[in-house]
Amino acid sequence: MPMSIEPPSSSDDPARPDAAPLVGVLDNLRAQLLMVTLGLVTVGLVLVYFPAAASFRLQWMTDRAEAAHLAALAADVAPGGALGEEEVRALLMGADAVAVARVRNGMNELVLYSGPIGEGLVESDLRKAGWFTHIRDTIETLNAPDDRLLRIRAHPMGAPDELIDVIVREAPLHAALREFSRRLLIYASLAAIIVGAVLYCALFFLFVRPMRRLAGAMTHFREDPADPARMIRPGAARNEIGQAEHELARMQADVRQALLQRERLAALGGAVAKINHDLRNVLASAQLVSDRLAMDSDDRVRGMGERLVRAVDRGVRLCEATLEFGRAEESAPVRQPIAARALLEEVAGDAMLAEGDVVWTNDIGDELRLDADPDQAHRLFLNLCRNAIQAMQSVEGERRLSARATAMPLVADGSGEIRIEIADSGPGVPPKARERLFQAFSGSTRRGGSGLGLSIARELARAHGGDVDLVTTGDAGTVFAVRLPAAPPVRP
Repeated sequence: MPMSIEPPSSSDDPARPDAAPLVGVLDNLRAQLLMVTLGLVTVGLVLVYFPAAASFRLQWMTDRAEAAHLAALAADVAPGGALGEEEVRALLMGADAVAVARVRNGMNELVLYSGPIGEGLVESDLRKAGWFTHIRDTIETLNAPDDRLLRIRAHPMGAPDELIDVIVREAPLHAALREFSRRLLIYASLAAIIVGAVLYCALFFLFVRPMRRLAGAMTHFREDPADPARMIRPGAARNEIGQAEHELARMQADVRQALLQRERLAALGGAVAKINHDLRNVLASAQLVSDRLAMDSDDRVRGMGERLVRAVDRGVRLCEATLEFGRAEESAPVRQPIAARALLEEVAGDAMLAEGDVVWTNDIGDELRLDADPDQAHRLFLNLCRNAIQAMQSVEGERRLSARATAMPLVADGSGEIRIEIADSGPGVPPKARERLFQAFSGSTRRGGSGLGLSIARELARAHGGDVDLVTTGDAGTVFAVRLPAAPPVRP
C-alpha cells in the first residue's frame, strides 16, 4: 500500500475529489484509464483479427487446391482413361469445385469440367500473393455477395512442379469465414476482457489509486493545515509515487511551520499593538525622569541618565519596528516614475537626521528613473541607509555613505532594471550574521538591534519584482545592491 493512512472520505463534503461533481464523463482519472484500456483492447482485437482471418482464408484455399489435386489424380487412374458424367460430378463434389485444371510438364490440362462458367469470377494466385494482399482479399470476401466464383492457383504439396488451377464457389468460403470470425471474436473478446480487466486493475492499484489518495491527502491537509493529524504519512514505496509522498510530507511540514511562524508573528503583533499605548505612557514617564537625570549636576547621575535615555529610545524604536513588521502584509505597490537621484537625496537626509551626520555622496545620474511606489521605495532605502549609518557609529575617523546606480540591459519584453548600490565605510558584516542577514529578528549586526531593517527592505524590493543583495563586506565597508524596475523612457 503506497501510504499508511488514507484520509477519511465523506459523501457530504463537496471539497472531496470523490464527491466533486464531474463536468464531463472523462474528467476523472478512472474514466480516462477505462477509455484508454478499451482503446488498447480494441486496437489489439483489430491487430489480431485481420491477420487471423486472412490466415484462415489462405488455409481454406490451400485445402481446396489440395482436394482438386487429389481429384485430378483420381481422374488419372480412372479405368479406361475416361470418366463419365457421374464420375466427374462426384469428383468435383468431393473437391467442392466447379472445374479443375493443371499445368504439368509445360502442358495445360482441363481435368474436370461440369459445364459453362458464369460471370463473377475472381482470382487468387497463392504463389504470388503476400500478406497485405490476403488481408485485403479477406475484407473483400466478407463484404462480397454469395454468388461469386473463386479461381485458385497453387502448387500442390504432393507435386510442387505442377500447377493446380481450380474454380470453386465462394459462398462456402464466405460462410466459413463468417463462422470463423464469430468464434474468433467471441474468444478474442473474452481474452481481451480478461487482459483488459487485469491491465485496468493493475494500473488502477499501481497508479490511479495512489494518485487519488495523494490528491485526497492534499485536500484533507488544505482544510486545516495547522492540524498535524492531517499531514500525510509516506509509505514504504520507493517509486516515483513514493517519492511524491515524501516530498508532499516535507512540503506540508514546511507549510505548517510557516503558518505557525506567521501565527506567532501575528500574535506578537497583536500583543504589542494592545500594550503599545500603555507602554508608550510608561516610556514617556521614564523619558521625563531620564531627561532630568541627564541634566543633574552630578556627573555620575548625569551619565546614568544619558544611558537611560538611550535605552528608552531603543525600546521605543524596537516597539515601532515590531509593529511595522507585524502587519499582515504590505499593500500592493502603486507604481509611478520616480527620479532615483532625488529619492536617494531625500532618504539620506532623513537617515542622517535620525542617526547622525555622515559624508554623503550621491553619484546617481539625473536621467535614471524608477518604476516604483514612492512610499515603499523611500522605506526600502531608508532602512538600508539607517543601517549603514548605525553600523558606522563605532568607526573612528570619517564616516562615508554613498550611492551609485547603473541601468541594466533590457530583457526580452522590453523592460529594464536599475541597480543602485549603497556603500558605507563601516566595519563590515560579521561572518555569523551573514548567514541570516535577511531573516527577521535574526540578522541584526549590532547589539540592541531588531534585525528587521534588511528583512523589510528585501520584502519591499521583491514586491516590485526586484531584490536586495549583499555585494561585498569587510574592514573597508559594506555594499548592498538594490534592483528595481526602471521606468519606461519618456517619448517626446
